[in-house]
Amino acid sequence: MIQELTARFSDTTEKRQRAIFSSLFIATNKIQTLFDKNIPQLSLKQFMLLAIVRQSKEQMTFTQLGNILGCSRQNIKKLAEILEKKGFITIQQSPQDPRAMCIFPTAKVEQYFEHDFSQYQEELKYLFEVYTEEEVETLFVLLSKLYVGIENLERKGTSK
Repeated sequence: MIQELTARFSDTTEKRQRAIFSSLFIATNKIQTLFDKNIPQLSLKQFMLLAIVRQSKEQMTFTQLGNILGCSRQNIKKLAEILEKKGFITIQQSPQDPRAMCIFPTAKVEQYFEHDFSQYQEELKYLFEVYTEEEVETLFVLLSKLYVGIENLERKGTSK
């Protein structure tokens, strides 16, 4: 099936662009389904929010986190409330802006990443084992470039 679709969409740049767009959508859905099925403690969206909060050098507001994750402030708030109930974070006023709310990780976040998630990091290798080191580097560069295209699309959407 995939080979047939690839052949059907490989003869023009326009068709390839549509195929890439569709593939990105399908791939993210499949990854989310697999992750959610195999890691019952957190959804993929909850995990991504925790990963960003954990890696951030400073506390970020719901709005900032929404911009990074590509979703609304309200979606971040919903995810944060669930994570707070699970004991992974606390929600507090921003030290810089008393009108904004920030997410602060608890000790449970580090415990999760050190113990619970480490087993799934091994499984992540399966996703990329079909690539050479050079292909991983190329994919990384191309995905980084895709973000520039997304920013272009966002700007076009705000200029209407």
